[in-house]
Amino acid sequence: MAQTCLSCLKYLMFSFNLIFWLGGCGVLGVGIWLAVTQGDFATISPSYPFLSVANVLIAAGTIIMVVGFLGCLGAIKENRCLLLSFFILLLIIFTLELTGIFIFITGRDMIDKYAHRDLTKGMRLYNTEGNAGLTKAWDIVQTDFRCCGVENYTDWFTAFGEDKVPDSCCLEYGKGCGATLSKTNFQEGCYVKVMDVLEQYLLVVGIFGLCIAAIQVLGMAFAMVMYCQLRKESSKYY
Repeated sequence: MAQTCLSCLKYLMFSFNLIFWLGGCGVLGVGIWLAVTQGDFATISPSYPFLSVANVLIAAGTIIMVVGFLGCLGAIKENRCLLLSFFILLLIIFTLELTGIFIFITGRDMIDKYAHRDLTKGMRLYNTEGNAGLTKAWDIVQTDFRCCGVENYTDWFTAFGEDKVPDSCCLEYGKGCGATLSKTNFQEGCYVKVMDVLEQYLLVVGIFGLCIAAIQVLGMAFAMVMYCQLRKESSKYY
């Protein structure tokens, strides 16, 4: 009976981690596709230029694949060491996620201030040598969100040292249109607009986060139950 239970648990955990691993492959694939098709697209933060969408997806996909592979191998081989490693890795990831959420909730004002300062600093690098990715990122954000600057369009005056804005701030794009300030330019800042859009999807993000957390807890539970069952089985022979 115990052997049958262990066998069911083994294949259940293998199936669970196979889906987990395939999900990681999908995330990694999207990240690589973004890196190839939009290689010069980077974050608008000068302090963390590596935090592009492509890089984040590649890193997340790789981690998910490694963890899922450990779980699959540990289950099919009935290896206690691999199962324990899988459990510890998932526990570390889960703890880091909870810590990140706690820091975000308690330090929201501090994060907002830092983000404003960092983004404003990055504006000075716009259209300068070696910053094509940052320039493109600003252009995409301002065009897609129909905004200009961090707080408002006047942020660019300080960045450029003169009263003009990037051409991506124009309602109707044209070469050199940002040099002529008029009502044809976007007036509102991008920070508030982007945050408003993110808040609209807060419920969806929250539900997605809870699903991820549930999957992680389930994975840890499977790993620990199987680990304990294997330990119990091995102790019978001593």
